Amino acid sequence: MGAKSLKPLRLVDILKALPEAELASLTSRLGVRIDAAKRLDPPQQIARALVALPDVRDPSRLPHASVELLHRIAEARGTLIVQAVPPALQPLVERGIVFARVESKGSVELLLPAAFLVQLRAWEGEDPRGIRALLAQAPFETVSAIAGHYLGRPATPPIALSLETAWELLGYPDELSEEIDKLSATERRVLEGVEQLGGEVDTEELLELEREPLRLRSASGATPSRRGVGFSLERRGLLIPVHPNRHVVPTEVAKIIGATRNAERERRREQVRTFVHSGDHAPRRARFSQDPAAFAMALALAVREPGNEVRPAIGTPKSLVTKLATRFGREPTQVALMVALSRAVGLWDASAIGASAPPGSLALHELSRLLFLAWKRGGAWDEGRSEPEMLRLPADQRDSSASGVVRDLVLEALRDLGENRWIPWASLEGYLASDHRIAGVERLLRRWAERVGVEPVPPMEVARRVVLESLPALGILDVGEEDSGEGGGEDAPQIALRLTARGRALVSDKAPTHDGTPSKFLDTHVLRLGPGAKVASILALFGFVDVGRAADTLDLIVAPQTLARALSAGYEADALRQRIEAVAPLPETLSRTLAAASVVVGRGAYVATSGFLWVDDANVRELLRTRRTTAELFVEPSPPGGLLVSAATDLDRLVRRCRTVGVEIVTDGQVIKAGTAAPAAATTSGAHRKPSTRMSKLDKADKG
Repeated sequence: MGAKSLKPLRLVDILKALPEAELASLTSRLGVRIDAAKRLDPPQQIARALVALPDVRDPSRLPHASVELLHRIAEARGTLIVQAVPPALQPLVERGIVFARVESKGSVELLLPAAFLVQLRAWEGEDPRGIRALLAQAPFETVSAIAGHYLGRPATPPIALSLETAWELLGYPDELSEEIDKLSATERRVLEGVEQLGGEVDTEELLELEREPLRLRSASGATPSRRGVGFSLERRGLLIPVHPNRHVVPTEVAKIIGATRNAERERRREQVRTFVHSGDHAPRRARFSQDPAAFAMALALAVREPGNEVRPAIGTPKSLVTKLATRFGREPTQVALMVALSRAVGLWDASAIGASAPPGSLALHELSRLLFLAWKRGGAWDEGRSEPEMLRLPADQRDSSASGVVRDLVLEALRDLGENRWIPWASLEGYLASDHRIAGVERLLRRWAERVGVEPVPPMEVARRVVLESLPALGILDVGEEDSGEGGGEDAPQIALRLTARGRALVSDKAPTHDGTPSKFLDTHVLRLGPGAKVASILALFGFVDVGRAADTLDLIVAPQTLARALSAGYEADALRQRIEAVAPLPETLSRTLAAASVVVGRGAYVATSGFLWVDDANVRELLRTRRTTAELFVEPSPPGGLLVSAATDLDRLVRRCRTVGVEIVTDGQVIKAGTAAPAAATTSGAHRKPSTRMSKLDKADKG
């Protein structure tokens, strides 16, 4: 299927394609009233009712697993192809938010119409400066102008339906690039000026870039003219205003605008490239980064253990991060980063065990790219904060800093300079510091710090955190150190960096390669996961495996004691075998252990009783067991040495019946008299069964 066919259909077109019975069921289920007097046909009326429902704008009304699935579909630009129907899909289909259709090869295509896509609030795994996130929080005047521009006529409510035409151009890189190419020279100059200033300006700076002499002022400051260049870019969706006084270039637009390099920048880049390639900068010692997929999966298994639970949409407790760091021997900062990214991609959610949708449907080696993209978007981790995890903040305070621009600068420099060579950090730092956008980024970071009430962080400090903390944890960079030369001092080691093979693929927007090693048991109890193992199959092993070594690969302990623990917890032996064999073939010893555990050597029958009557004399036991008066009081057969009293018999009744055949009941050395025993507790039926009229009369006679 080509890129064109992967575009989500419009909501009205999807409703028109539904069978008549299904459309009627959706109408009845949601309580939509069809007015035959209107000029709009039923699908158009239903579409207007659907986009007005609050479930998309307020996802907390949906089950958490359905919200995670909704985010995965939105990250795929509204079209996600899965191999089976996810269980979390049903609430979304019932509300008319997501639609499904079967592909020719048996796969299922999940469709999220653009009318819903542009309404979703930004989540922790999304770029807060992306076009979709900015459109979702833009004021009504802005989205109305954007919809009207691409419709070619004034947009009428509901605006979400009118924005579908705009999203077909703004939501896809090729169409967006064609739209930018249509800009006039003045519009492009202003857009490039904003991008050079870090992608964000206030109104005064925008008017300066427009060279607009007229200053319309209101209570909040200068107001741009509705006929200026800024408004022209705004109605095209290339420059989005953000309350109260900011104008932001979306990340997708900045990426296209910034692709044009000037001669001065090329000259600086060539100088650094020549220096890097001119000699060998390999350090004396190095710390080689590891594949983050294995560690992320180890964290996902560990957090499912009792006592490690976290609440959705709430920051991960520092005590849990410290506990996991101690357990796996990692730095707390590295653990905190992997925890934030794992939660952002849904790896910690209960729905990840489903093999029908990401992340459960992904192979283990695909997690590396998934985590990298989540970090690159910046919605979960922000190096511009002292507490980088965004979930530690309330939802209304998750204002992202300009660290995303610094991330892009670093990745761009590494993409050009990193060719399996060691790069001195001093050279890379100098190259980044000389970039013309650094001054604008510093201004943005300072204003952002004033806005959110934190200490401003210099852009080069953000770059240092990206290079020396985030990228090594993501398996992108190897970090080497060497004692400095003259004047450096022992406390200032020279740092060198090198892109890993995995890192070269990721910064080039390619999927990393893997050796295809299958999952296998190293010995009788250590299971080493291969890169092709499915995430859902690995998570299905939780409960009867222990997490072992987590480095470039992940080892799981599947020992007889872990299997015994699972069997005692209620797992079936056949179910254990199926789950393990879905990952790797069982070794002979474990196979025999499971086979022995599944053998039934006997069977016991459970019988409810109210007590046990010790009777040492076998003749007396036989008397009580066989006499018609007392036989129904006991469970047959009873164990040697006594008789089991049936659950329906209370103590007073037992005393009276036994006395009729000459047997006394003794407890604590005292003979119990009829009528003095404490009454039995009420049964679920409310009364004891009366076996016969004769016995009832005998009971009454005994009581008399």
